[in-house]
Amino acid sequence: MTKSKTKSKSGKSKGTSEASLRKAVVMAARTMSARGLSPGRSGNVSVRWRDGMLITPTALAYDAMKADDIVFVADDGTWSKSVRAPSSEWRFHQAAYRQRPDRHGVVHTHSLHATALACAHKPIPAFHYMVAVAGGRDIPCVPYATFGTEDLARHVAQGLSERDACLMANHGQIAIGSTLDAALELAFEVETLATQYVAVLGLDAVLILSDEEMADMVERFKSYGKNRDG
Repeated sequence: MTKSKTKSKSGKSKGTSEASLRKAVVMAARTMSARGLSPGRSGNVSVRWRDGMLITPTALAYDAMKADDIVFVADDGTWSKSVRAPSSEWRFHQAAYRQRPDRHGVVHTHSLHATALACAHKPIPAFHYMVAVAGGRDIPCVPYATFGTEDLARHVAQGLSERDACLMANHGQIAIGSTLDAALELAFEVETLATQYVAVLGLDAVLILSDEEMADMVERFKSYGKNRDG
């Protein structure tokens, strides 16, 4: 496939090819699974492309997934019926891209500790300065809604309006990034923070950093993020 440039609603151009993005989605999905973020066939991955997104298909094992299996879903929610169906969660991926035109990759996982907190309806507060890597003083937990529904998509859009990650009640976590690699890296960081926070909860001694300190951390991570995203 030939190289093409796609431009986000924020005016940011991304020069790349559809073929390379398809391969990147497969690689991110396999990495997510191999490193334990999403057991079995759970979770999904997408990247912004043209007027829509390229997303992992539904019900296909990651080790069997190929670039041709990745599904293009247009902004109007349609896809070619001659290919595999997209992940049932395509609606909240679409909602994330619409809410955050500055973000170009989405990773959703059922990682162990983030999901445990989500099932307890517990956000991740400012117990550690690294929480600011998600863009604010906490990593929120959005309300429960049935998977694949517009209700869940609306909750996710709200949760990501001022954050790059959130937990979804009784479900899992979602992370977004200016690139797919950045989104995947953040998903790993969210799980690390969730693991640490669960351990701290067991000590019954959660000490929260001040709003002022977290505001400073958010500003510091804006520069750190540029280095991380490349």
